[in-house]
Amino acid sequence: MAILDDLSGYEFEDLMEDVFRHLGYENVRQSRRTADEGRDILMEEVVDGSRRAVVVECKHTETVSRPVIQKLHSAVATYDYDGPVRGMVVTSGRFTDPAREYARDLGARRDGGVELLDGADLREIGEEIGMDLYNGRIEILCEEVLRPTNPTCGRDAPVFEAAREIENLEPATIPTPETTVSLEPMVTIHTRTNATFETSVGVIHQVEESNDLVIRAEGDTPRIETGDVKELVANPSAPRIDLEDRNLEATFDAVERRRFGRTETTYKQWAIDRLQQVHTTTVQYTGGNNVDYEKTCTPRPSDISIWSIDPVYVPHVRSCVSLGEYEYGYAYYAAGPSRATTTNEFRQCVHCGADGANETYTYCSNCGSINCDDHLETERLVGEPVCTGCAVTEQFAFDTKYFYDRENLEAFREEYAEMPIHEKAKENVRLAAGTVLCLLFAAFLVVLSLGLV
Repeated sequence: MAILDDLSGYEFEDLMEDVFRHLGYENVRQSRRTADEGRDILMEEVVDGSRRAVVVECKHTETVSRPVIQKLHSAVATYDYDGPVRGMVVTSGRFTDPAREYARDLGARRDGGVELLDGADLREIGEEIGMDLYNGRIEILCEEVLRPTNPTCGRDAPVFEAAREIENLEPATIPTPETTVSLEPMVTIHTRTNATFETSVGVIHQVEESNDLVIRAEGDTPRIETGDVKELVANPSAPRIDLEDRNLEATFDAVERRRFGRTETTYKQWAIDRLQQVHTTTVQYTGGNNVDYEKTCTPRPSDISIWSIDPVYVPHVRSCVSLGEYEYGYAYYAAGPSRATTTNEFRQCVHCGADGANETYTYCSNCGSINCDDHLETERLVGEPVCTGCAVTEQFAFDTKYFYDRENLEAFREEYAEMPIHEKAKENVRLAAGTVLCLLFAAFLVVLSLGLV
């Protein structure tokens, strides 16, 4: 496994922790790195209904000789555990013949025995559990992706659904969107924090809480997802398909897959660090001497249990639709029929950017724009919506009229010229009504002055 040569000893231990967790061992953890007592990883296994501890020594060297096996055997014999214990030595290289002979005499799987795993064994195990190696580092190899489409609808159904909310836009007239999918790596870590803080007066603080952390597993710094995206990814019933499903390539115009870039152990430690920060609190209490005290309570790493680490690729589907002079984007994270929308430019005015969820938006077929009510008028000649951005304007009866183009303006000029005066007056109803009221009021004053009333 030559690529392992680029790892440090600590990185090799991190990798082995991931490997053992995938192999089904429980309570897998690394021992303190401050002193090497011949036990790098501690874990447990259940054999015939009984729980047994396994003490592991990791050797990132070309060869492992007999003294290493002897040292681990001593560590197994002195390990404080309420039950049977056996040992294991793992190396990226090979074992010498005397080392193998000594281990055979001890027995590999029995209590007090020592099992040996060399580089060849690791290659076979890696193929079984799915570990990908690149650039001298170990990353999660994930083979599942949340289903990027609703199996009962077409690829573009979400776009047409968004378009149906727009006034004056017929979904049937929308051209086929260009739709791509980016498979973004995320890790769901199921955790439980159980910490009790005591002083001489008793328990002053407790934390007992389960958390599902959804971590975006790309970029230099992992970050926590919240809201709709978290609910989508952490849902255990979210439908999944195999990453190599050929329908992905056939369904979308382009498919991009991003990398995890880290081991499961790295994300696990990051989650523990984050939960320690989240649950750190300062507690005030009164001691037995009636003096008030203050104590900062921070859970220990051992107070935080990692129940499971679930990596998955989450499809980020992006569609682009061209309508007239404009292009509109619609994007969402998908999990079969469920989705978390990240971009919806169908509900955004192209002129002012207004995107109120409860607003009404209307399509202008003249230029292809989507508009809020403040940037929408009625085309005078044909009576259809037209936006203030593309309309040609002119005043008739002191009122501004809007037209698709100059041709429609000229056509209306001809109509207006032939209108009788009362019809022209209707082009500005408020002006006409005001004029009538003024005339009536003037007539009323004349009647008063003549003493007729």
